[in-house]
Amino acid sequence: RSCSFTGFSTMQSRKLAKSLGRSSVRSRMSLKPPKAYNSLQKGAVIWDPKPLQVKKIFEALKKGLNEYLEAHQAELDYLSGRHKDTKRNSRLAFYYDLDKQIRSVERYIRKLEFHISKVEELYEAYCIQCRLRDGAANMKHAFSLSPSTKASRESLVELYKNFQECTEDMCFMEGALEVHLGEFHLKMKGLVGFARLCPGDQYEVFVRLGRQKWRLKGKIETDDSQTWDEEEKIFIPNLHDKFEIKVTELRGLATILVGVVTCDSINFFTTKPQSIIVDITELGTIKLQLEVLW
Repeated sequence: RSCSFTGFSTMQSRKLAKSLGRSSVRSRMSLKPPKAYNSLQKGAVIWDPKPLQVKKIFEALKKGLNEYLEAHQAELDYLSGRHKDTKRNSRLAFYYDLDKQIRSVERYIRKLEFHISKVEELYEAYCIQCRLRDGAANMKHAFSLSPSTKASRESLVELYKNFQECTEDMCFMEGALEVHLGEFHLKMKGLVGFARLCPGDQYEVFVRLGRQKWRLKGKIETDDSQTWDEEEKIFIPNLHDKFEIKVTELRGLATILVGVVTCDSINFFTTKPQSIIVDITELGTIKLQLEVLW
């Protein structure tokens, strides 16, 4: 095996190194690093890229955007049909109002199509960097198994450098892709606990997504209704973090932990509001109900 690896010449490895350098995303795309990546310096990697997670988010995002596109295309077809009927009936005021609506929907459709094309372009570039990074890693492993020579050591240094550059580029592109993920609007619908919830009970719900936090307090009223000091919150999705939900019961100055759960946001990229019911306790005796709109 060592001989076969040595047979892969230094010239070939340097060609690969040059190709990796030419493919550097920052040499081809003007990507401004998001705040989360501001401390990323050349040669220093904050974390490893997560290609499998990025693929899942990309597929969910593309599916959701296409759902929006189909819904607005159907709306445009409906308005266009009414537009033709109104034109024949000569109701000018209504006709011009429909014309405005049609132009507005057409503009939104063009924006959606552009958004989808940008996401696809960014993910395609990400996949290229991922393949180049894997190639550099395989080459590094191959050279490490071959007899050490000056040429092989130089190639290893060059491959390590290109591996780092690909890693940095992937991290920057993950940050750039997050810009296209939109917003999650969370609405508190209340706790469900049947016999576990009694009038006068007070609870605190803490929701976290990365650095974003939402803390709200609620009380069970005498008529079994619930009042919460805050009912809605906007979260900005990201690629790596899941929703963390913590519920505690407030008893005077003491707090009793009810439960902590995590919730993946992969299914939230859809046009319809999602009703989410999460088991807070292991036996499901207390549940938290949220509504998520993307």
